[in-house]
Formats: sequence, C-alpha cells, structure tokens
Amino acid sequence: MYYNKVDISGVNTSKLKVLKESEKIELLKKAKAGDKSAREQLINGNLRLVLSVIQRFIGRGENPDDLFQVGCIGLIKAIDHFDVSQPVKFSTYAVPMVLGEVRRYLRDNSPIRVSRSLRDLAYKAMQAKEKLTAKYQKDPTIEEIAKEINAKKEDVVIALESISDPLSLYEPVYSDAGDTLYVLDQIGDKNDDNSWLEEISLKEAINMLLPREKNILFLRFFQGKTQVEVANEIGISQAQVSRLEKGALDRIKEHM
Repeated sequence: MYYNKVDISGVNTSKLKVLKESEKIELLKKAKAGDKSAREQLINGNLRLVLSVIQRFIGRGENPDDLFQVGCIGLIKAIDHFDVSQPVKFSTYAVPMVLGEVRRYLRDNSPIRVSRSLRDLAYKAMQAKEKLTAKYQKDPTIEEIAKEINAKKEDVVIALESISDPLSLYEPVYSDAGDTLYVLDQIGDKNDDNSWLEEISLKEAINMLLPREKNILFLRFFQGKTQVEVANEIGISQAQVSRLEKGALDRIKEHM
C-alpha cells in the first residue's frame, strides 16, 4: 500500500471497501436526491481510487496525508458534479478531477514564482476546464476554454504552462524491454560543431545495413513499436527481431 502505510489521514487502507459500478450509480442517484448517507458511502467507497492517483506523486517531498486529503476534495467535487445520465464510468470522470485538485495544491506550494495576473488567468482556465468537463463529460480543448473565459488562446496556453510542474531531466518518457528512455536523452546541443559530422556518419552506417534491418530500426525507433509489434508486421518471431536489431545497432556503433 502507499508508502507501506496501513493508516493514512486516519483511514485504515486495508479495510477500504471497493464499490461496483452499479453500486456507484445507485448511490450517485441517491446522493443527487439529497441522501447524505449515500454521499458518505460514495466517498468511502472511492478512497482507493484517491490512493491510486496520489501514488504517482511519490518523491516530491510532500506529506502523503496532505495529498490524500487534497485528493479527497477532488473526489467530492467529482461526486457533486457527475452526470448519471451520461454513458461514462464514474472513475473515468473522477480521476482527472482528483488529479487536478492535487496538481493545483502542488502548484500553490511550488517554490517557482509566477506573476499574480498569470496565475489568476491559469486558475480561471482550470475552473473553466472543470466546468466544461462536468457539462460535456469530456476534456475541453484550449479553444473552448479560451472562449469560456473570454481570453486569447495563446494567453491561456502561456498561463497554464507557467504553473506546470517542473520536469526532471531524469523523468522516464518511454520504456520497452527494460530499456528506459529519459527526457535527458531527447535533448540535443545545436551548438555542437561535431554534431553534423556525427549525423553524416550515422547516415552512412545506416545505409550499410540490409533492407530488413533498416525496416526494423525504422519501425522500432521512428514509429515507437515494440519488438512484438514489429515481429507481427514483418512476419518473423520476436526473437529474430531482437537479434537483427542488436546486430544492426552493433554495426552502427562500430562504424561510428
């Protein structure tokens, strides 16, 4: 369980009930009619969902109890705004609401300072997003948010970006077969005088490969497909794809 804890914010996580979707809908209908007991059951029956969401924020130095309580606020907002007439699962609607509340909390406590006007615009945009999401049961576009708050699309983008969480250079962006790709791997130095020579050398190395090897590298690294997907596409086994890929990369390294 989260942080290897049994109790979080005074709640024994090992005893949390998990509601079925049919139970959630029934309780939501009762809660909409003013049944406070049903609303309480809904909150308690979705606390595991809150726990699953806040797990992704491990390592930020925040108190897990605080994150859990903030996540519960998002859960309550989701319960109050969910439209039972829409063909959408409650969890599908609730997760973005919980995420939004936690991210708002982290932004408010961020050491990076943003101008008051920009922050105010960002919060208006987030409130508009929540309103539109509740109304249409889907995430609105930037254009729709800008229209809702009578602002320019460019200003909304800048405002939201200004309060985004800083991204670590060691944040994983892709992982396949145990090989993890980090943000740092995607950053290039355009001022490197040797970069163009390396590019020429790389192209020469690739041109030396057999057509099948070129195709495998293209599918794997330019289209982002897994070895299993490549194997199915070109009609060979995953083991053969792995062997051909490794051999091609080894020859490129030797040439470089």
